[in-house]
Amino acid sequence: MLSEEEIIRVLRAVENVKHKAILMVIYSAGLRISECINLKIKDIDSSRMQIRVEQAKGKKDRYTILSEKTLLLLRTYFLAYKPKVYLFEGQTGGVYSRTSIQSILKVAVLKTGIQKQVTVHTLRHSFATLPMSIGVLENGTNLRYIQSLLGHSSSKTTEVYTHITTKGMEQLKSPMDLLDI
Repeated sequence: MLSEEEIIRVLRAVENVKHKAILMVIYSAGLRISECINLKIKDIDSSRMQIRVEQAKGKKDRYTILSEKTLLLLRTYFLAYKPKVYLFEGQTGGVYSRTSIQSILKVAVLKTGIQKQVTVHTLRHSFATLPMSIGVLENGTNLRYIQSLLGHSSSKTTEVYTHITTKGMEQLKSPMDLLDI
């Protein structure tokens, strides 16, 4: 898991708008790398501030939250790159490379000097478990909402993150919106 300060350092280390948008989407919505690369433009619902994840693990569709800060960066990215079908497309179109995303994160972590073993999945894990001021669960969000956001079929998988709490989904804020970046 990365701390709030480490997440900020990693994101600030990424200068390319597309690369930063990719990492922000993964972190701010708690996505798996496969879910990020398969996102389509139509999956971003800015009016409801949600991201639709189609055919995620277990072939289930789900919705997760869209951070306001991430949406602002996505708009900048969209104007610069003009993707056609997938939100993040490779140089010749189509699905963006999983290894490219891993490389983007690796370079960013190296720039920060963070000594932890950090993977793209670390961003997803950090989404749910950051300290009181930032972590979705620790901000009082009901475990069932987190289970839905993360696409876990079993609540047992989600329970490893923390205790059950009682806020409703309409009160959810992405941890991205609480970062000073």
